[in-house]
Amino acid sequence: MNIFEAIRTRRSIGRVSEEEVPRESIERILEAGTWAPNHRRTEPWKFFVLRGEGRKKLGLALAEIAKAEAGAVEAEELDKLESKALDKAKRAPLVIAVAVEPTEKEGVIELEEYGAVFAAIQNMLLEAHGLGLASVWRTGEPAYHPIMNKHFGLSDKGKMLGFLYIGKPALPSMPEGKRESYLAKTVWIDEV
Repeated sequence: MNIFEAIRTRRSIGRVSEEEVPRESIERILEAGTWAPNHRRTEPWKFFVLRGEGRKKLGLALAEIAKAEAGAVEAEELDKLESKALDKAKRAPLVIAVAVEPTEKEGVIELEEYGAVFAAIQNMLLEAHGLGLASVWRTGEPAYHPIMNKHFGLSDKGKMLGFLYIGKPALPSMPEGKRESYLAKTVWIDEV
């Protein structure tokens, strides 16, 4: 598969089988992430590989956040929130949590550190696709919550930028994608 084909055929697929992803495949996905462009070679990414019972680390963080955000609710409702949060972490046999830890190096713009990690995530998603795996990049308010930082040992400047849920596809084929033409989003400037 060439690069253009990989970009055009990769899809966010959350329905995966429970079959484990081989360690060799996981290592290739992680390696792909490390080849993302990054200003001044800061390599600001941090990866957390969650498999089996290790996924509970994410579930517990999500449960604590859900409880903190719920406010004053009955114990039964809190139990439901916790159960639902724990289930979210088990939607795939492999979850790779991806965080940014911005450098303290002088002259490095923090926003560029985020950009580097987003590029790493795209590399990882493309590598997973190339390996025949299904994946989806999940984010949302809980990812950015200070409780998430605490659970994963991130610094005050660090931030969880998403969770890559990866597994063998449960669908017989990938759905076809659709995008607006680049022409609608492009301005050509040949002279000033």
